[in-house]
Amino acid sequence: MAEPRSRIYHRGRVAEGLREEIGSMLEGELTDPRIGFCHVTEVVMNPASKSARVFLAVDGGEEIEEQTVEALQAAKGFIRHELKERMGLQRVPELTFHVDRKERLQGRIDELLHRAEKRARKGTQSGGTESSGRAAE
Repeated sequence: MAEPRSRIYHRGRVAEGLREEIGSMLEGELTDPRIGFCHVTEVVMNPASKSARVFLAVDGGEEIEEQTVEALQAAKGFIRHELKERMGLQRVPELTFHVDRKERLQGRIDELLHRAEKRARKGTQSGGTESSGRAAE
């Protein structure tokens, strides 16, 4: 059975509110030194609205990403309490924090497409016999 539009719409509004509020907390209220420079890219809630995955874009290496996620997991109780106060929710979803790797993957895909374009241009300029042999290897 299809889920009513009103529930889907409500879940989207709550997810957007969570994204904004958690983002504002990251900007200045959470003072844990393990939290690196980051921002919330997306909040995905499950259909029952009992849990939410918070995706973060973190500047820095893997070590900084891991430290940031650990610090946010440790501060999860404080964050949920603040969300309840600010948003007036009866039940705040259980939060899990994840590093959003979409931007990195998109950058890698763009790089590979750029390389493929270069090879295609080289192949058409040199007659096409040389680059087609390289592509097969």
